Amino acid sequence: MSFFTRLFGKATKSSDIAKQRLQLVIIQDRMKLPPDVMDNIRDEIITVISKYVDVDVKGIDITVTQTANHSRLIADIPIINYKLTVS
Repeated sequence: MSFFTRLFGKATKSSDIAKQRLQLVIIQDRMKLPPDVMDNIRDEIITVISKYVDVDVKGIDITVTQTANHSRLIADIPIINYKLTVS
């Protein structure tokens, strides 16, 4: 492993990104959740969490995974700073 690969990590291939997006579209289709509902869920999660912490909105990644038994909503939300008082 080269020094730069260890330092910066491997670059994400565009094919991997496209695959992830396609998987998300397929899962949403199976769950019968329209894209606007997913957008509303994302916006509401951001609104609630923003009361307590400052978040990096551009870095938020919300995905839905599905197994044979259940579906799972996973939210990866980068926190910039904690708020001392609740707004």
